[in-house]
Amino acid sequence: MHKPAAAGQVTDSMRMFRMGVEGGRPAPGAVGAQPEWFYKGNGESVVGTGVALPSPDFALDGSEEPEIAGIYIIDEKGEPNRLGFCLANEFSDHITERGNYLWLAHSKLRHAALGPELLTGELPADVRGTSRLLRNGETIWEKPFLTGEANMSHTIANLEHHHFKYALFRRPGDLHVHFFGTATLSFSDGIRTQEGDVFEIEAPPFRLPLRNRLARAETPTIVVKAL
Repeated sequence: MHKPAAAGQVTDSMRMFRMGVEGGRPAPGAVGAQPEWFYKGNGESVVGTGVALPSPDFALDGSEEPEIAGIYIIDEKGEPNRLGFCLANEFSDHITERGNYLWLAHSKLRHAALGPELLTGELPADVRGTSRLLRNGETIWEKPFLTGEANMSHTIANLEHHHFKYALFRRPGDLHVHFFGTATLSFSDGIRTQEGDVFEIEAPPFRLPLRNRLARAETPTIVVKAL
């Protein structure tokens, strides 16, 4: 998505990406560049490990995005509190995303999976994990992925500020999941997923992997009626 369309040309997408690289790590207490982010859905779009990840039948792709997610709760004073971090498969429709970068929001309205463990306290700065895709019990793709602040364009504090600066994200009692992004995709290596494929993501310091099977979900034709 962030590759130049032609030699020497800087796309809008690349300009947004560079803003994060150049200004996403401000000094402590300062505010850095805003990240690009998107809405994944409400709690109904979250599944746990071992549960199928449904891809709607109108999707052009359904592929993994191995990430770390921050889990937050808003207290009675309207202040965000981080509960911890977990492994996550953000899952996306990469063909739709590449078709038009303004379709990024559409491509992200998919289910996502969260790992079985919550890491409390601070996340290690350098997290190195493995993402793999299994088909019929055999690994057809495997690759390491990097995350943690040492491998991110933005600091976690800067991401958290730009998320929770919006008052509608600070409603007492609300629970938030914030995915921190990835640079490792089987889709980028030419892999096309199939129904029944299994995504597996693991990374220390988490002891248990996140594992989900890809499923297909039928979507009805929507017809709006006037009242």
